[in-house]
Amino acid sequence: MGRIVVGVDGSENSQLALAWAAAEAKLRGSSLHLIHSWTFPPAFPGADGLPRADLKGSAEQVLADAVASLPKDGEIQLKAEVANELPAQALIGASEGAEMIVVGSRGRGGFKGLLLGSVSQQVVHHAHCPIVIVPHSERAK
Repeated sequence: MGRIVVGVDGSENSQLALAWAAAEAKLRGSSLHLIHSWTFPPAFPGADGLPRADLKGSAEQVLADAVASLPKDGEIQLKAEVANELPAQALIGASEGAEMIVVGSRGRGGFKGLLLGSVSQQVVHHAHCPIVIVPHSERAK
């Protein structure tokens, strides 16, 4: 059985990618591996004082919401993972041995005029398997 990896961040673009990946996994009989990543740079001012448990809890909620949005037909084997590393690194690492990796064209970043966000650009250049970038729609603007 193949494995399709999909990056989720709670944005509408990632929800579109998740829906596409779930439909493709069902069509192919593949498992679906959802990844949400959270971290901040070690040099972030005051990083030692931030409640890491709260940040991880927020990340787990984003992932739980993504899983809850999927159809409950039981036809797709799911794995859901919160990764404590940069999003592109988590996705590139998970791409090893995967059938494909699916990401939205842009995530929650602030540069809405870009065709591709920084994570999807990095994944395109470094993933170990085929990549599908699900474009944003007019709804996602």
